This record gives sequence, C-alpha cells and structure tokens, in this order.
Amino acid sequence: RAEKTEVLSEDLLQIERRLDTVRSVCHLAQKRLIACFQGQHGTDPEKRHKKLPLTALAQNMQEGSIQLSDETLLGKMLDTCGDAENKLAMELSQHEVQIEREVLDPLCLLTETEIPNIQKQRKQLAKLVLDWDSARGRYNQAHKTSGTNFQVHPSKIESLKEEMDEAGNKVEQCKDQLAADMYSFVSKEGEYARCFVMLLEAQADYHRKALAVIEKVLPEIQVHQDKWTEKPAFGTPLEEHLKRSGREIAVPIEACVMMLLETGMREEGLFRIAAGASKLKKLKAALDCSTSQLDEFYSDPHAVAGALKSYLRELPEPLMTYGLYEEWTQAANIQDQDKKLQELWRICNRLPKHYYANFRYLIKFLAKLAQNSDVNKMTPSNVAIVLGPNLLWAKNEGSLAEMAAATSVHVVAVIEPIIQHADWFFPGDQDFNVSGAFVAVPAVNSNHLSHSGNDYECGTLERKRPVSMTVMEGDLLKKESFGVKVLDFPANPRRCGTVNRKHTSPAFQ
Repeated sequence: RAEKTEVLSEDLLQIERRLDTVRSVCHLAQKRLIACFQGQHGTDPEKRHKKLPLTALAQNMQEGSIQLSDETLLGKMLDTCGDAENKLAMELSQHEVQIEREVLDPLCLLTETEIPNIQKQRKQLAKLVLDWDSARGRYNQAHKTSGTNFQVHPSKIESLKEEMDEAGNKVEQCKDQLAADMYSFVSKEGEYARCFVMLLEAQADYHRKALAVIEKVLPEIQVHQDKWTEKPAFGTPLEEHLKRSGREIAVPIEACVMMLLETGMREEGLFRIAAGASKLKKLKAALDCSTSQLDEFYSDPHAVAGALKSYLRELPEPLMTYGLYEEWTQAANIQDQDKKLQELWRICNRLPKHYYANFRYLIKFLAKLAQNSDVNKMTPSNVAIVLGPNLLWAKNEGSLAEMAAATSVHVVAVIEPIIQHADWFFPGDQDFNVSGAFVAVPAVNSNHLSHSGNDYECGTLERKRPVSMTVMEGDLLKKESFGVKVLDFPANPRRCGTVNRKHTSPAFQ
C-alpha cells in the first residue's frame, strides 16, 4: 500500500498536536479537584451533607452539649459551635455540587467526549487516506499498463477510477468534518478556560457564605464567654480580670492576703522562703478557679506568699506600671528624703485607678506584715528586697546582672519607704476582706496576728517625720524599719500624737 498522503493544513496539524496535551492537563486538574472534595463525588447535596466529616463533627458537638448540659460554658459552646459547623457542612455540600456542575462536568465533557471524538475522526481520516492512496495507486498502475497490455479492459480502468474518486470524496468529507471540529475546539478554548474562573468564583462565594455563618455565631459565643467569670487570673491583664470578675481587688491578691493575715503574719521569712513547687502549682490553679476551696492552703503560708509573688510577676504589666517606670527610678535617686517621699507620693497618685487600688491594698498589707518584723524578720527593707522585683520592672529587661542591679538600687529604694510610711501614702483604714467572701480573722490567736482594727486608729508610726534614708547599710539595717519600731503603738490610742498633713504636698510636719 502506498504511503499515506498528508491532507491536513499546517494550522490543523498544530491543533492536532495540542489535543493530547490539553486532554492530559484538564484530566489531571479534574482528578486533583475531585480529590479536594470532602463529600462523595456524584451524590446529591443531602446525601453528600450526611457523609461530610464536618457533619460528623457537628453531631458529636451537639451530642456532647446534651451530655454536659447548657448550664455549663463548655456545653453552651459545644451546642452553638455544633450548630455553626452543621451550617458550614451544608454550605460545603452545596458548594461541591456547584463545582461538579459548573467546572467538573464541562471538563469531563472536554476530556472524555469532545477531544476523543476529534481524535477518533483523525484516525478515521488516516484510514480513508490510506484507502484513497491505495485506490489511486491501483488506478495509476492500470492506466500505465493499458498502453502495452491490451488485455486490460477499459471498463476495468473506469471502475478503478470510480473507486479512486469515491475514496477521495470520503477523504474530503471526513477532512471537512474534522477541520470543523478542530476549529470549533479552538474557538471554545475560552469556554474551557472559563471553567477555572468559575471555580474561583464558586470558592469565593462559598467562603463568603461560610464567613457569614461564622461572623453571625461569633458574637453569640463571645457573649457566653464574657458572661463566664471563671477564667484564669494569672497572666491576665489586671483591668481585664477586674472587669470580668466585677471586683475592685484581684482575686489572687485578696485571697492570699486574707489567708496570710490569718496564718502567716508571724511566719519567719515570709516571701523569702520558697514553697514546694507542687503545692504552689496547686494553689495557683485553685485561685484561677473561683469555685475552688482554699481551706487546705491556710496551713502553708509560704505557698500562699509564693502564689501572691507569682501573680504579681505574671501580670502582663507590673502593678506599678511601665508608664511610670522612669519616674519611679528617678525618684529613687533623690537624696533629700522629704523630697523623695513627696515625689513618690505624687507618682503613687498618678497610678491608673485599678492599679492604685490594688497597690494601696497590697502596701497596707505589707506594712502590717512589717509590724511583726521582730518575729517574722520581714522588715520593710527585707519585704522590698524580696517583693519589689514583682511590683516594678523594666519593659525591656536586660541581663540578670542588670536586673539585679536595678532591683537593689531602684526598686528597694522605692518600695521600702512606701511600706515604711504606708499610712501617710495611703491614709485611712483598709478593709482587707473587700469581697466579704472570707471568714473574719480571729481576734486572739497565739499563732496569728491580731486583726481587731485598733492598729488603724493611731497614725503615730506612719505620720512621724521619716528619718533620713540615705544610709542603707550598717546599724540602720539591723533596726526595725530605719530606726522606727513598727510595733511601738501606745497603750491608749486616744493619746496618739497627730500631725498636720497638707493636701497639696506630701510633706511631713
């Protein structure tokens, strides 16, 4: 048989060469897109929705909410989130059905029907061309030999010519149909490309609807979250904790102070001696849970003191604030002690409202603790050394050496005089049981500090003119609070000396 004659033009040959590539690329894209589906390919939306993993998750959440009941925060959250996940699953099933209809079906038609049909026609054309070439070859051979071989009848030649012409006509018809389909394929390339545009548009529409579901439910679950007061206090900003709990004094501060007032005021080395790690961890967790009982911790004042220190240190912003750090450190360097006290008083009054209230509460307690320094060995200086770094630190802390230097030079020099003269800085009595949630401190107990309230009736100690604090070493450190004994209360409070306190300036008379 003769060699096949090429009957396609160059542009049609170029289209032919692209067919296999287009089919391969589109088929792979179709396969990968189906792999992205979470539902069963080819099913209706309702059946697909039931089989989605999101639907199973939603059902599990809602069943869990029934077991926990909606009286608990977790139960409410599971119920609300389960409903939202179910809606998201419905959106997803509808989205996948849309993708199948608008993207996969056209791609499938292209790769499984249109291109294969063109390629089938191309094979048919090749066969017809071979038949045409064969008929033409036989005719030419018969025509060539008719001049020398008189045995070839003219009717035979005519029959071969008709066969050749018929084969040629079939080639032309097939070629025209193939060319029309090829040109149609090229003209529809924009439609095929449009499938991928529709894919992104459908995904955008799905994500918008899914986002609308989430945005609608988020405020609802946030309300549940905000109403739930049992949230960790440790590591939470002070303002957020107080707002959430509706309190004036932070839970860990008040709870620890009330426990220490009852069992820790005469404990030697309070705030200095470390507590057991497991006990401390348990107490911190108990303080984070407002429904927990704290009775067992009264017997371990060192754990209570450690928890108070941890709470202060874990505050995102120190109780004495970052904003006033430079002013505190500058005041610590003032040599004239009266001027230093006046400056410290001024800075104290610049503390934000919530920080001021908690700082006042804590300083009043620390001053009360220092009144028993002959027993607990915690003078204002010692208290300032161990607790100061938990009340004030730089926003960008340096090395351990720099921190230690800053602590010894600045923090102690700030905290010590404030503790020593607490009633001058913060005049008036302090009711430590602010929330009323704690049992009153026993009036008489050999192991506890008396909390009768008489120690607030006389301001002799705090209202005395402070002695110079320029000397930080030697004999002064051996005395109670720089030469002023913190337990020197007169027998009769009515005979206490009084002092004029100017409201415009914190000077001592």
